[in-house]
Amino acid sequence: MADRELGRCRLVAQGVVTRPFARPADAVTALGAMQGQDLPGVIASAALRTADGTVADVIEDLDAGRIVRGYPMRGTVFLLPSADATWMGQLCVGPALRAAATRRVDLELSDGNVDRAREALLTALAETPGGLSRGQVMELWETLGQPTSGGRGYHLLAHMISETLVFFGPWNGTDQNVVLAQDWVPAGSGLEDRFNGDRVAAVTEMLRRYLTSHGPATIRDFAWWTKLPLKEIRAALPEASAGLEHDEADEPSYWRPGLVEEVAELAASLRRPRLLPGFDEFILGYQDRSFAMSEEELLRLSPGKNGMFRRSVVVDGQVRGLWKRGGRPGKRSPELERFDGLSKRAEAALPKLFAAFPFTTP
Repeated sequence: MADRELGRCRLVAQGVVTRPFARPADAVTALGAMQGQDLPGVIASAALRTADGTVADVIEDLDAGRIVRGYPMRGTVFLLPSADATWMGQLCVGPALRAAATRRVDLELSDGNVDRAREALLTALAETPGGLSRGQVMELWETLGQPTSGGRGYHLLAHMISETLVFFGPWNGTDQNVVLAQDWVPAGSGLEDRFNGDRVAAVTEMLRRYLTSHGPATIRDFAWWTKLPLKEIRAALPEASAGLEHDEADEPSYWRPGLVEEVAELAASLRRPRLLPGFDEFILGYQDRSFAMSEEELLRLSPGKNGMFRRSVVVDGQVRGLWKRGGRPGKRSPELERFDGLSKRAEAALPKLFAAFPFTTP
């Protein structure tokens, strides 16, 4: 499949073009997880896949406990369906937890430091149903004599979220409060309860969601996304791919039935530009991003490949420029960095798209 066609298919499969989901929680559930270290960005990503597309809807789903943020895989924070956050974390987080443990020497953190910080946080959250802000968590640990500077506080909190003991839950006006998992996510949603501890059954569920929402994609795409072992993924593939379409490559790509035909029907809509936040799954859902842009353009999107991603202008499945928010509250306007291939007609549409974009702040 040519790169442009691959980009078109992935844009449609992810719901960016038709915005088929009634609620942000429905979009997150369909995609399985959405990379979320940029909280305003992932709020926009969820909104841009729903029919109404409002920040208020995303915040409502956060406050209702339908979606949370956690650290299920790759040591990265993701927006997750609350019903799946625990089992997904228990399934995928092993490599990230082992990598984090080796970093504690540099942070001057012992297992005892982690245990005491964990006990203090769980006790405090049990007494605070609405949760604690990130700042309040750091203050709690500092009061106990546990320094949080130099990345220690971030490491401790990420570790406890990775353990699926706590999550980022309700919106507090600028961020999400940290909440106790047993009070916030549905009971019986762990790996043992949902899948009788059967890892392959859980991988099957997660792989099918990924291929349906991110495909055309390969099992190596999924292995990179989750850091799950290929042995488990291959065991899950026959059931996960049942009924999906695929190509005849040596390493096949899989996608949902009817996707190629739907892309053809949406040709006119795909040619219209779209503004995406910096950490959107259209870019971040795949290790190889060359389907959407050249290597030179990728270096402009992610300067130095340092894990930071700028906002993109996408036209017909391809990144055709970068954008940022200029001006000041009340007088905001888009600032554009053009790539080759951005038409004047597409550029003329950007102010209207900018005005409708789901920003979390004025």
